[in-house]
Amino acid sequence: MASKGLSERLLDMRVGAAALLLFWTLGCGVAAPQSVAQDRRGAEIESTLKRIKLPPGFSISLYALAPRARTLAIGREGKAIFVGAEEKDVYAITPGEKTAAAVERFAPSMPFTMPHGVCFSNDGALFLVERNRVTRFDDAENTWRDAAANAKVVVKSGDLIPRNEESRGHSSRVCRIGPDGKLYISLGQPHNVAPRDRLPLYDRTGIGGVIRMNLDGTGREVFATGIRNSVGMAFDADGSLWFTDNQVDSMGDDRPPGEINRADRAGLNFGFPWYGGGHVRTNEYARDEPPKNVVFPVVETAPHAADLGVMFYRGDMFPKEYKGAMFYAQHGSWDRSIPIGARVMVTLAGTTASTAFAEGWNDGSGSYLGRPVDVAELADGSLLVTDDQNGAIYRITYQAP
Repeated sequence: MASKGLSERLLDMRVGAAALLLFWTLGCGVAAPQSVAQDRRGAEIESTLKRIKLPPGFSISLYALAPRARTLAIGREGKAIFVGAEEKDVYAITPGEKTAAAVERFAPSMPFTMPHGVCFSNDGALFLVERNRVTRFDDAENTWRDAAANAKVVVKSGDLIPRNEESRGHSSRVCRIGPDGKLYISLGQPHNVAPRDRLPLYDRTGIGGVIRMNLDGTGREVFATGIRNSVGMAFDADGSLWFTDNQVDSMGDDRPPGEINRADRAGLNFGFPWYGGGHVRTNEYARDEPPKNVVFPVVETAPHAADLGVMFYRGDMFPKEYKGAMFYAQHGSWDRSIPIGARVMVTLAGTTASTAFAEGWNDGSGSYLGRPVDVAELADGSLLVTDDQNGAIYRITYQAP
């Protein structure tokens, strides 16, 4: 018998999930986990993936479907992958050999508001950062089906930022656990260019920067300032924090550049709002004296390409030249007459030049076929990529030609 294609296997998963749901609901009287259908648009997305260009030996396939999938947290035990989103849902993926074995809503009884940031601590706790709250779930890989009972609020709603600073814009939090064992959180500022009268508050609270705290929420401090809207952070092997920063809109197609920055210590200022990206001054602050010792980006990226999730490759599946390379996702521009981005980029270790690694979602028609958001490495060295437009997660693998 011929082996089944991915779309057929995904349909089998849906049928099996539906049968399990019926059994638990009717037979036991207990609510079952809320599964996510895996045949939705699967064939259409697989067709799009045939257009994606990768270096020789690399291939891309559909791994899972999760509506509005944005950020990824890979469990250390290999039992679960957690997916943050921008609306109200978080997803838990049970990994399979080549595709997800199951995708279910995480903690469906808990109300979330923009639950975008997900990250794991070294002791297996999952941290979920919403627009204005932080929650911890201990031993998440083994207890996530009872997540509501294990939830511990680390930062109460309204304490992450002042409520009057809440906004739909620039509220997609990302988090990481640093080598110092602290929780790092990016806080985008909710303006194109921040007004002068808001700067003292932002500097004090870390809005437009990165904050860090102990894992129980104590000891909060501002780690870095002068950041407009970072939606991607990663620590390198030396313990420095690297982050993408989405820069000022409405300055033309080709300015200012996007940024990838490096913070090797606390207290650095990365120049916003005096600089709108790279060395380009903002119109609003053009006559103001910038702070002394502004740190400029290590990598300047294509203007308005919307650089989001970033990671350093530590696996062994890819060729040796990718060891230590920085991968990052470009979501794609909206503030540009000719769209740019919608691809995965790579910067090899020891260089500052970025090249396209996976591209083809921007076909030049003026609309996108997909919009990458985050990148993460599985234990086998393959790469996962989220796409919030298609509600999809892709897997990139390598086999020597």
